[in-house]
Amino acid sequence: MTAVSPSLLHRLKRTGLVTQIVIGLIAGIVLAWLAPDLAKSTEFIGKVFVSALKAVAPILVFVLVMASIANHKHGQETHIRPILFLYLLGTFAAAVVAVIASTLFPSSLVLSAQDVAITAPGGISEVLQSLALSVVDNPVRALMTGNFIGILAWAIGMGIAIRHAGQTTRTVLEDLSNGVTVIVRLVIRFAPLGIFGLVASTLATSGFSALLGYLHLLIVLVGCMLFVALVINPLIVFWKLRRNPYPLVFTCLRESGITAFFTRSSAANIPVNLELSKRLGLHEDTYSVSIPLGATINMAGAAITITVLTLAAVHTLGIVVDVPTAVLLSVVAAVCACGASGVAGGSLLLIPLACSLFGIPSEIAMQVVAVGFIIGVLQDSAETALNSSTDVLFTAAACLGEEERARRTA
Repeated sequence: MTAVSPSLLHRLKRTGLVTQIVIGLIAGIVLAWLAPDLAKSTEFIGKVFVSALKAVAPILVFVLVMASIANHKHGQETHIRPILFLYLLGTFAAAVVAVIASTLFPSSLVLSAQDVAITAPGGISEVLQSLALSVVDNPVRALMTGNFIGILAWAIGMGIAIRHAGQTTRTVLEDLSNGVTVIVRLVIRFAPLGIFGLVASTLATSGFSALLGYLHLLIVLVGCMLFVALVINPLIVFWKLRRNPYPLVFTCLRESGITAFFTRSSAANIPVNLELSKRLGLHEDTYSVSIPLGATINMAGAAITITVLTLAAVHTLGIVVDVPTAVLLSVVAAVCACGASGVAGGSLLLIPLACSLFGIPSEIAMQVVAVGFIIGVLQDSAETALNSSTDVLFTAAACLGEEERARRTA
């Protein structure tokens, strides 16, 4: 027995991280099925893992972005502009897909007089004001609360300032960045155990019984996200790279999407995406900025959620949607999705804003938000998986595309 255990541990250690995560996933499902009471007690393990990721993400982004800019060499291309374009294009395309799917497969909701004690933003101007205030937030508070817009703003400002400092200062900053990266890798190594705890406790506590009443709505939502992940995003990547996009697409879904699905937090998945970008051989000056930026504005999944749930309310109330209004909804959903991280409650609380385009009163719109929270176990997981995996996908596509173009013109 003593001879077998070290051999088993050695084999597990040599197994890839993704394979270990799948093992943890299967073990969590089996435990929740066979011993639900015991599975509920594993919630603490999942919480520790997610808390650890959330703890390291802000300081990692701050130090890594600052160090990358401070040590950036003049004349070195970072490809941020094409990445931003892909982020915005992908988010708008996702909203259009959601409009088409909701028109072809309309969903109906059971709306009641239920009160929802949540405050939603009053308009796009309020969302944009919230983003502007996030930019000028106190840097210590931004780090404490995980305000990545504020963290990025301060990291970029400090990085530009330190570029004019002495070489010793910039070297110390680079060493600090490497040190934080080592801690992040250590946290990520515990992903299989963390996901085991998350899956076991979630299935044992909630199950999927609450989701059955909204099965059609869930199918439309998740179907749109799968269509974007497996059709729209590959088309965008093919347009950028002019080669088979699916090896890159599946790599991002497998190594970023799986962890994002179970952590249900784009911010918590930033360290995972940074590590994947490094393994893909992307330029650190680029991905150290684009990945945290993508966690804030690259929100295809949020655009789908806002659009599908809004049009479900529209269909339930018998409101006719014409083509210009559908296009306007796509634009509004894309803009709102980009600002989702700046609003407490995420994408669901931006549904009333989109509903206001159709004259739907706030009382009814907030009932739609309540439906969103009911199906949030699956909806939020799929949304985060799409958002986070696309951050790496579009960063890699832009970097590889620009490098290929440079080689052709050389």
